[in-house]
Amino acid sequence: MQYRDFGKTGFKISALGFGAMRLPIPENQDKNAKDDLGEAVNLLRYGFEKGINYVDTAYMYCGGRSELAVGMALKDGWREKVRLSTKLPLGEVKSQDDFRRILEHQLKKLDTDYIDFYHFHALSSQSFHDLILPLKLIDLAEQFKSEGLIRHLSFSFHDPHPESVVEILDTRAFSSILCQFNLLDRSNLTGIRHAAELGMGVVVMGPVGGGRLAFKGGVFENALGGKISTPELAIRFVLSTPGISCALSGMGTREMVDGNAAMANIPDPLSRQELDAIDTITEECSKLRNLYCTGCGYCTPACPKKVAIPKCLEALIYKEVYNLDTAAENRYNAIGKNPWDTGERASACISCGACEKKCPQNIPIRQRLKQCRELFGS
Repeated sequence: MQYRDFGKTGFKISALGFGAMRLPIPENQDKNAKDDLGEAVNLLRYGFEKGINYVDTAYMYCGGRSELAVGMALKDGWREKVRLSTKLPLGEVKSQDDFRRILEHQLKKLDTDYIDFYHFHALSSQSFHDLILPLKLIDLAEQFKSEGLIRHLSFSFHDPHPESVVEILDTRAFSSILCQFNLLDRSNLTGIRHAAELGMGVVVMGPVGGGRLAFKGGVFENALGGKISTPELAIRFVLSTPGISCALSGMGTREMVDGNAAMANIPDPLSRQELDAIDTITEECSKLRNLYCTGCGYCTPACPKKVAIPKCLEALIYKEVYNLDTAAENRYNAIGKNPWDTGERASACISCGACEKKCPQNIPIRQRLKQCRELFGS
C-alpha cells in the first residue's frame, strides 16, 4: 500500500480509503443490533490488513448501522492504527444542541472517545450560509476539539456549483475535504487544487463513478490500448491527479478490496502520455455527449407521462458515447426502482413532442428515447 501526506495533519494516509457505505449489513429494524454485523466487521478488518488506514462512515449509512460495524472493527488494536472519519448529518441539525446530541450518539455507536476527521456532511454553499454560519457550527466544532471529542474538522462537498467551494476552503477552518472526482466527472478539480494549495488533505469519493466504471471495456480502456482495464484505470487516474491524497471506495466484498488495493499498491502514476490520451478522449466524449443531453432538465416537467428523460438519455450516453455497456444497462434499469430515481422509462413515451419544445439544445428527444427502447428494452 502506498501512503501519502494528508495535508498538514502529520498523518500518512493510505492511497486507498475504506468507504463504509456499502458494507454487507443485512436489513434490521433494530438500528442498535450488533449480532448480525460479523461479515461487515470481517470485511473491514480484511481491508485494514491490506494496509488501509482510513475508514469513512456516516450517521445514516447502512440504515444507521455502519457506524456500529466500524466501531466493532476498530477493536483489538485497530483503533490505534486506523484513522476514523464520520459525518454530521446537516439535515438533522436545527440548533447547536443538535450538533452535540448527534456527535455524542455517534461516539456511543462507534464506541470511541474521539473521532479523527469529523465532517459536515454534504456541505453546499446554501447550507454553509443558511446553517453553518448562523448557528456558528465551526466555533462549536472548535469547542469539541478542545474537549477532545474530535481531532480535525472536515467537510464533504456536494454542491452542483463546484466553484462555490472556494469560499468554504478560504475559511481555513478545515483540515480536509471529501469530494467527487473520477474519469467521468472532473468538475471539482479546481477545488481539489485549491485545497491542496492551502495544505488540506483531499479525499476523493466515487473514484469508479459510483460503479459506472467498475466494468471492463469502454473508451478509456481503448484509449490506452486495452493494457489497463477501466476499473483499474479509474483508481490509477484518481491517484495520478496532483493534490489528491486518497481514493475512497465503498467496498462490499473481498474481491473489491483486493482489486482496489492492487491499484493503490502501484507506486508509479500514469505516464504523461497515458494522461494525455485520457484527456483527448475525454474532450471528444464531452463534445459528443452534449448531442445526446446536457442534463438541464427543462424537458421533464413537460412530459405528460412522467418519463425521466435526462436519466434515460444518461444511460444512452454511457452506452453510445463511453461504450460502458453494463453501466448503461444498470443506469437504465434503476429508473423508477428507488426513491431517488423516480420517473418512467422510455417505454412510457407517447411521442407527443412536448419535451422537444422545451429543449434549449433542440435535441431530437423522441428519437433518443426510441433508441433507449431499442437498446434496453421495456
